[in-house]
Parts: sequence; C-alpha cells; structure tokens
Amino acid sequence: MNLMAAAAFVIAAYLIGSLSFAVIVSRALSLPDPRSYGSGNPGATNVLRTGRKLAALLTLLGDGGKGWLAVFLAARYAPDYGVDAAGVAGCAIAVFVGHIFPVFFRFTGGKGVATAGGILLAINPWLGAATLATWVIIAFFFRYSSLAAVAAAAFAPLYAFFLFGTSPALPAVILMSALLVWRHKRNILNLAAGKEGRIGEKRDSTGA
Repeated sequence: MNLMAAAAFVIAAYLIGSLSFAVIVSRALSLPDPRSYGSGNPGATNVLRTGRKLAALLTLLGDGGKGWLAVFLAARYAPDYGVDAAGVAGCAIAVFVGHIFPVFFRFTGGKGVATAGGILLAINPWLGAATLATWVIIAFFFRYSSLAAVAAAAFAPLYAFFLFGTSPALPAVILMSALLVWRHKRNILNLAAGKEGRIGEKRDSTGA
C-alpha cells in the first residue's frame, strides 16, 4: 500500500469529520451554541432541545453526510493511488474520530451517532440500513436516543461480520462501536439511575 497516499486520505477524512454541523448550523440560524445547554453535546438530539426541528434535521444530515462522503471518496479514489481496503477502513475511523475530537472546535465534538450511520451506509448500504433500523426501533419504543445508539453500536459489528466476514472493514466497525459506547458512558449511568432525558425534551439533561 502507498503509505503516503493513505496518510493523505486519512488526514482528509479526519478534517471532514472535524466539521461540527451542530455548531455550524446553530451559528447559521442564530441559535445558542449546543455546547452551552442541555447535555452540552454538539449533536442533533441536543439541538432538538431548542425546539427547532429544522436545525436538528440539518445537523443530522450534515453529520451523517460527512461520514458517508469521507468513506465514499476514499473508496472511490484511494485505490487509484495505491491505497487498499485497509487504508479505506482507516479513513472510516478517521472521519469518526474527527467528529468526536474535531480540530476546528478545540477537540470537543459529538458522540458520533449520525456520523457512524453515514460511515456504515458508505461501507455497505445493507450494513447501514440494518444498524439505522436498530436505532429507530429502540428509539421509537423507548424514546431514549442514547439507549438506541448503544444498542445500534452493539449490533453493528455483528451485522458487519455476517455481511462480509473478517474484511478490513470489520475492525473499523468494532473500533467505532467501542468508541461510540465509550462516548455514551455517562448516558449509560443516567439510564441505570433513571435520570436520562428522552428524545425531544427541552429540560436540562445528559442525552445523546
């Protein structure tokens, strides 16, 4: 593999991931910084607490879209520069890490749910669809974004394994899932204590 080309694609993916759409959209729509209220998490669920559904939707599409775009571009163009499947998997990890530790926003980012969804869709549409369906089902019945995210993260590696075995994408999915669960550790404690905020609540809480 061309290591220099792989490094360039990985860095580009990280920079794409570092675009925090919760902050960008909030500034564009003159809304409070999402890091200053609710859970303090720059993500679509927290932006929804403002009551502005359009802002939350734009955040969701932006964060998911950047994950999809980074992996799509890597899969489409990286092989032309001698980058193999492992390098593309590295780009998937890089865009996710960029979202949770964005260089443009003092390394304070979101928890990665929407971005992970976009990444999985780019890796394999069936993988993304199955994982997103898991999130939707849990969120619909329990109304906890964080619970839905943790459940989806737990199932994603299983879906990946059954879809394409032990390809280079599998370790990337496992690592992203582990990071996503780690980012939700506070939410998991709140769920156990009955203190977790539900989807759409405006009250101060520590939701996803």
